[in-house]
Amino acid sequence: MRELQEFTKKYQKELNYHIKEDSYERSKESILMNHMLLSTEVAEIAELLRELFTITNEKKIKGFDEVEAFRYAKREISDDLGKEISDCIAYLCKLANFFERDIEKDFYDKMEEVKQRVKK
Repeated sequence: MRELQEFTKKYQKELNYHIKEDSYERSKESILMNHMLLSTEVAEIAELLRELFTITNEKKIKGFDEVEAFRYAKREISDDLGKEISDCIAYLCKLANFFERDIEKDFYDKMEEVKQRVKK
């Protein structure tokens, strides 16, 4: 994850997609734009999941076994889902880089926190 985060930092600077830090207003504008774009990508994932269930139901109506229909639908949306997940990761990395967060460490720390909460 650290390599991915570092790649993203360089890539976004190269394309001038990074969150601007030269003034509060530019930072605020960049952060809000990043949030909007991330929200859009998450919504696109939701749309693909809706498509997954629509395709599954259409195949069931045509006589496919439910499991077979679902597997077919998963294959149909898989490539697009991967692209949308990648977009989300890019926007999350951008935020993490701006706030100088180590996503990998934060992730494992959070998973440990959840595990401790579940064990109580």
